[in-house]
Amino acid sequence: MRAFVVLLCVALIAAVAGGSAAGDPGGIPNDNAAGPAFGYVPSQNAQHAGAGRGRRVTPLQFHGGPGQSSATTVYPVYWGRAWATTYSQTKTDLQAFYKGVGGTGYAKSNAEYTDGSGNHVSAAVTYGADLTDTSNAPSGAPSTSQVLNEVANVTGGKPVAGAYYPVYSDQPRGTAGYCAWHSAGTINGIPVQFGFFFSLAGDSGCDPQDSQTGHSQQTAALGNVSGHELSEMMTDPKLNAWYDQQGNENADKCAWTYGGLVQFSDGQSWKIQGNWSNQAANANSGYGNTVGCIETG
Repeated sequence: MRAFVVLLCVALIAAVAGGSAAGDPGGIPNDNAAGPAFGYVPSQNAQHAGAGRGRRVTPLQFHGGPGQSSATTVYPVYWGRAWATTYSQTKTDLQAFYKGVGGTGYAKSNAEYTDGSGNHVSAAVTYGADLTDTSNAPSGAPSTSQVLNEVANVTGGKPVAGAYYPVYSDQPRGTAGYCAWHSAGTINGIPVQFGFFFSLAGDSGCDPQDSQTGHSQQTAALGNVSGHELSEMMTDPKLNAWYDQQGNENADKCAWTYGGLVQFSDGQSWKIQGNWSNQAANANSGYGNTVGCIETG
């Protein structure tokens, strides 16, 4: 969330987004370029500190870039030793999330947005495969270049063009004021979208307080922010399509607000925050008293 960068976490996030020049991940020759981090999910403490700033104020505006008008292919990347042990069930749960989210009413909440040719964002999501790296993930807040280089590492420098690579660390966020972000870049000239997620086990600042779905606290927390970043990747994949005049993308404007549970085709329910709809805002509608925010499209 670009407004969040300015308002809440300037020094920290400058360090995270800094340095787009890539190094050599694991000895793989590469020519990688990472964009800045957008779509920050602020921790709830940070969100409350910035209440009233940059949310539910202005509509999303189109800035000329592409939307994800064809199906999104997702390759989750699990970085760190705990994914093979302590967090193995969370890994299985996230696999179910990405296999089930496509075509849901929640995914369709992004579909009103179009590219310059009028092509709507697609609600289709295709699961690729898990990619696991049990080497030590960095502690603290990694830069976008570090995360992109990890994608290069697990794909052997040959990612699927246009795919989405959400990278899940087994490290806690510590003092970082955010839970996750998304970005875009190139690996050896191949365009990709990617995201970064801290481990959120026991993290009250990034906990959606899900007592209804049966998911563990870690799974529920990651499912919520995974929906946030996926929605922003779909509507603003190259960081130049849909955001408001303050830099907020569609999920940013509805962070930590909920309109009910999201039902997946496999029968699972997930507690995921809603997304901003210009159409709903124009009609002065939305869930509860949250004008402009919808849970399903």
